[in-house]
Amino acid sequence: MMKKFLRPLDLFDSEVLDCVYGQYPWDDWERDALAAGVPRDLAGLGRLTVREAYQHGWDDRLKSLCGWYDQGRRMIRLALRSPATAEKRWQHLLDTDGLRGHYDHKTGEWISHH
Repeated sequence: MMKKFLRPLDLFDSEVLDCVYGQYPWDDWERDALAAGVPRDLAGLGRLTVREAYQHGWDDRLKSLCGWYDQGRRMIRLALRSPATAEKRWQHLLDTDGLRGHYDHKTGEWISHH
């Protein structure tokens, strides 16, 4: 099961850095999601979202939405209750790097929102 982390979660949190390959919190989340019945593709997308929230240092509110403070339970409930909403929400967070910007479809350049 994904560990519950204290707030605020820092990019250099030693409990995450000390993990071994395949045993990171995002790996734990994916296993928990699959065990709960989340479809494999959606569980993979959720795993990426949990990982990016941490690795890219998304703000604390987004980390909370991405499972870091409740062991990912809210994300799993959303995926089971409304898979299309979960997919859309998580993909949007990934596409915008945590709502920081977006790629211009015409130029391919990153447009920062900050």
